[in-house]
Amino acid sequence: MELRELHAFVAVVEEGGFSAAARRLHVSQPALSQTVSGLERQLRVKLLVRSSTGVRATDAGAALLAEARAVLARHDQALRRMARFTGGGGGVLRIGIPLEFPSRLLNPALAELAEAFPDTRVQARHLSTTEQLSALHAGELDVGLLRERPIGQKFDAMLVNREELGVLLSAPQAAELSGPEGIPLDALAGLEWLSFPRADSPAWYDELTAILRSHGVDLGAQAPAGQRLIAEVKLAAVSAGRAFALAPPDWPQLLHDNVAWSPLVGHPIVRRTWAVWPAASRRQDLGRLIAAFEQPSAS
Repeated sequence: MELRELHAFVAVVEEGGFSAAARRLHVSQPALSQTVSGLERQLRVKLLVRSSTGVRATDAGAALLAEARAVLARHDQALRRMARFTGGGGGVLRIGIPLEFPSRLLNPALAELAEAFPDTRVQARHLSTTEQLSALHAGELDVGLLRERPIGQKFDAMLVNREELGVLLSAPQAAELSGPEGIPLDALAGLEWLSFPRADSPAWYDELTAILRSHGVDLGAQAPAGQRLIAEVKLAAVSAGRAFALAPPDWPQLLHDNVAWSPLVGHPIVRRTWAVWPAASRRQDLGRLIAAFEQPSAS
């Protein structure tokens, strides 16, 4: 269980419904519902009874509510105690951001940081995982949002996002291949995968290509280093009917009428993003930003 999941569950129970809880947490109702449903699947118990008048906790939910409140209270206490040993805010906080990182995660965290530390100026750079890791080692970034978790003790890391990727296809292909639960990954065999350069994120690339190969998908030629497929180029290639692209459900680009997004059956491809920062950092404003990513606004 993650803290953001516990925050979401507690809010829904205390507010008596998903709509009110979503307003309290500044997230969309579908995202909140997905978070709580994921928690129920993870624990393999029904936590809430949903009805037209709202929700109420089951016996299991009531037991979890007490535990969740205790965990969250201890977490807040730990943050308050550690704040005595850290430096304050002010100056520039340099953040690395990958392409396609959802604004629903980033914007609330930055807003919370700005409210708590108005003197801190954020400097954001769009960089690949490899570029961010190099910048972190060189002291050119204070925190990066990486598609893979670095090894070793030089950096601390926290998982901030988990996306079950679906597929972008031409609308006729999506209609032909899609079933009640989405599109089977092996149905994409014969189509070109619009990939990214392995050099951008080697571990994530290797994980992803292993999954695609295991489902019979031909990877084709590897994308050259430094290549960046902008959204319009990706959509144009997909709409021609010879290629597919992987994308999360809340892909930020507006889809053309002849392009459709569909889930993959069984959700075989999960993209994770970690916040990574120097383990020796004592910046209080950085600590606040990291803590903000743990809230349900980053679900």
